[in-house]
Amino acid sequence: MSQKPHSAFDEFREGWRVMSFYERFEQLVAMALSAVIALIVVISLIQLVRTVVVLLLQDAFNPLDHAVFQTVFGMVMTLLIAMEFKHSILKVALRRDSIIQVKTVVLIALVALSRKFVILDPDASPAKVGALAGATLALGVVYWLLRERDDWEARFERASRRRAGE
Repeated sequence: MSQKPHSAFDEFREGWRVMSFYERFEQLVAMALSAVIALIVVISLIQLVRTVVVLLLQDAFNPLDHAVFQTVFGMVMTLLIAMEFKHSILKVALRRDSIIQVKTVVLIALVALSRKFVILDPDASPAKVGALAGATLALGVVYWLLRERDDWEARFERASRRRAGE
């Protein structure tokens, strides 16, 4: 006889039984946050579609117009940020990661800074642009270092497994 494959709900129930009180609390918070962010994504998507439709109907949708570009692509970037947040929270809820990973937070911050550059007024001061560029460079370096660390750890673990198999 073949065994019935476990569904995600069965796996969740089995995991729930062995969780401590605080781990269960974390799961509930992660699920609530995920639901709230999903709602924000849906509302933001509706707002984006409505804005684009209104611009198209008014024959004002010109992506080369700076104000239109800022509005539309700022909204798109906001959606991307919210979806990345939801993805990182889902990883916690599905028990793939025990806590939000620093690399994910840095990535979200980089996307948020990219959004800031998209919606930046053309007459922004050089100091403001320089500060944003410096923050982007610093976060980029941190992200690169975290990725290098993860790559090094993966290489080390593969080498250790190969040596153990010899």
